[in-house]
Amino acid sequence: MASQPKKLFGTDGVRGVAGELLTAELALALGHAATAVCETERPQVLIVRDTRESGPMLEAALAGGVAQGGGDAWRGGVLPTPAASVLVRRHGLDLAVVVSASHNPWQDNGIKFFGPDGRKLSPEAEARIEEVVPSPPDAPELGNVRTLEGALDDYVRELTSAFRLDLSGLRIAIDCANGATYRAAPAVLERLGATVDELATEPDGRNINDACGSTHPEALGEHVATGEASLGFAFDGDGDRVMAVDGEGRVHDGDELLALAARHLSERGELGGGVAVTVMSNYGFHQAMKEAEIAVKTTDVGDRHVAAALEERDWQLGGEQSGHIIWREFSPTGDGIAAALLVLQALGGRDLAEGVPMERLPQLLHNVKVANRDALAGARPVWEAVEREQAALEGRGRVLLRPSGTEPLVRVMVEAPDRAEAEAICARLVAVVEREVA
Repeated sequence: MASQPKKLFGTDGVRGVAGELLTAELALALGHAATAVCETERPQVLIVRDTRESGPMLEAALAGGVAQGGGDAWRGGVLPTPAASVLVRRHGLDLAVVVSASHNPWQDNGIKFFGPDGRKLSPEAEARIEEVVPSPPDAPELGNVRTLEGALDDYVRELTSAFRLDLSGLRIAIDCANGATYRAAPAVLERLGATVDELATEPDGRNINDACGSTHPEALGEHVATGEASLGFAFDGDGDRVMAVDGEGRVHDGDELLALAARHLSERGELGGGVAVTVMSNYGFHQAMKEAEIAVKTTDVGDRHVAAALEERDWQLGGEQSGHIIWREFSPTGDGIAAALLVLQALGGRDLAEGVPMERLPQLLHNVKVANRDALAGARPVWEAVEREQAALEGRGRVLLRPSGTEPLVRVMVEAPDRAEAEAICARLVAVVEREVA
């Protein structure tokens, strides 16, 4: 095995350019290592992937590594990432592996692991796998590689059973990003009675996330605004995120969808506590939750932190502005299709524009390149400027400065009632950061 980078696992598994960092050799080693550290005598491992050109190669290598490590690999084929969480629990398997780079371009790919409880493996578990990767132990007996027949139908059935909706008479447009939801999302909505307009459901291995999906919902918005659909949903490449557009074609992000779901569940007495969101959630979301008397826990950026906060408090609902929404009544991880169904349930036939119970404040985000992002903590003039700007915005908006976790950047975020005011505040803070830190 060739030498590997010092650290393989990042914030969401192992990710990189396929064929460069993420090679078939590395995938085989990861499959072997993950099986070797699994405490089960003969681990049963599910493997699913998105539609990227490199997916079949990495899927095959992972399956070979699992079998070489003495486990049985079950190939589920192209399925959304959250299907791994659902199916590993439904079938009582020991581990699930997803081959996907989410919303990244087609050249990238990734490998992430889920435990038997359907949750992403902890950083400690990932560290154990990474430690073993260079020389995984030989297994006393080789395992097998099989196809998990009916995996798509099982996932669709879980969704339609959990959300007993009657969508008859409703026309819904969906943008599947030419990714992992291209079969599952239409099947779920049609089985629940909806008429479905399909966009970006013809993957060719290279068009995943290409000017489509949740990161580019403009085409979906135009389709809904000029067509007969009453609303639309845009998923990302691996299907764990969703954005929505209303009948006028206006985009509604994860904060707005969370606010809608939280109010709905709270009014039905089914919220089960409060809502967990990240520091990037819009100030308008916090205002809406305050008015509804719903508690909010704020976490660091990343769905892993949101999931941990929910589990710690035994709350059920949380997510990110990017559209990553977790509803633990269905799954412990984000699921774009489930989130769309929860939104439809919350709307109860209302128009999306009327149902969203929050007003977004204009939000600006500026990245400042710095020599040493850690120097921000001791930059007193910067924090004094932040305090002044925040005091002036008290009760009307907010400012947030934080160093990037992976790049030499300081992120400056400003939310204010008026875009011009937000731009002015952002410009002043960027100037201070450039003077004191950059």
